[in-house]
Amino acid sequence: MKQTEKGVILPAKKGKKNHIKGKLYFLIFLTLLLLLVAAFAKHICPYDPYAQDLLQAQKPPSLANIMGTDCYGRDMFSRVLVGSTTSIYATLLLVCIVTVAGTVIGMICGWIGGLADTILMRISDLFLAFPSLVFALAVAGVLGGGIQNAVIALAVIGWPKYARLARGLTLTQKDMPYLMAVRLSGSGTCKIIFKHILPNIFGSILITSVLDIGTMMMELAGLSFLGLGVQPPMAEWGSMINDGRSMLQISPWMVLAPGLAIFITVMIFNLLGDTLRDYMDPKQRNKKKG
Repeated sequence: MKQTEKGVILPAKKGKKNHIKGKLYFLIFLTLLLLLVAAFAKHICPYDPYAQDLLQAQKPPSLANIMGTDCYGRDMFSRVLVGSTTSIYATLLLVCIVTVAGTVIGMICGWIGGLADTILMRISDLFLAFPSLVFALAVAGVLGGGIQNAVIALAVIGWPKYARLARGLTLTQKDMPYLMAVRLSGSGTCKIIFKHILPNIFGSILITSVLDIGTMMMELAGLSFLGLGVQPPMAEWGSMINDGRSMLQISPWMVLAPGLAIFITVMIFNLLGDTLRDYMDPKQRNKKKG
């Protein structure tokens, strides 16, 4: 509320909220544009991303090749575009897997409790006790290379965070009066969890998963960089950085092009998650105003 010189109390301006809403719409537009480019990358590439021409090897950026060429003469811009399909959609698949698995496990543990809760939470403690990327390297090393195994490796170490979050939120909801009424009405466990608890905790889970996209993308690129993710000649941003690191001093564009793509993508998803949190949680807006 705001008081004028005449003592009239006026409602607080909605400019801050409208600014956040406009920013959210803009970031959603950028995200959808990014997803569309990744989906139709093969059709908008100016060159064949896998065609080799050693006569054009390591050409610097020019009008013909705006991001230069790699050591095999392949157009870097075309490879970055095609690599976006693998990097972005593999990351989204990974985030969906860990979000769904972790949320379901966390809600069950929080609602049922008992021995199942104790065992599953101790297992999650075991996974959280190790650095995530180190654990993923061990799992990917056992499973072998390939994008599927890299996704599995990161999914194995990614679900405990969501399980912990969902369990805590479920415990908060568990003693609410409306749930006590639902239990007295004779509703089953599955109906209570998925019809009543999940809608009330969905916002926090969604914000966490969007903010986690950037982290998962960098971890997936890290596995590919170390040779445990995408295998050549498949285009993927992490493996492309690995291919160009030996040429960093003489052909820096081979590393800068995929690196810039990762930076822009991660920044968009992080800003989207942060803005979504501000929009859905008024407490966060009040903290930033203070």
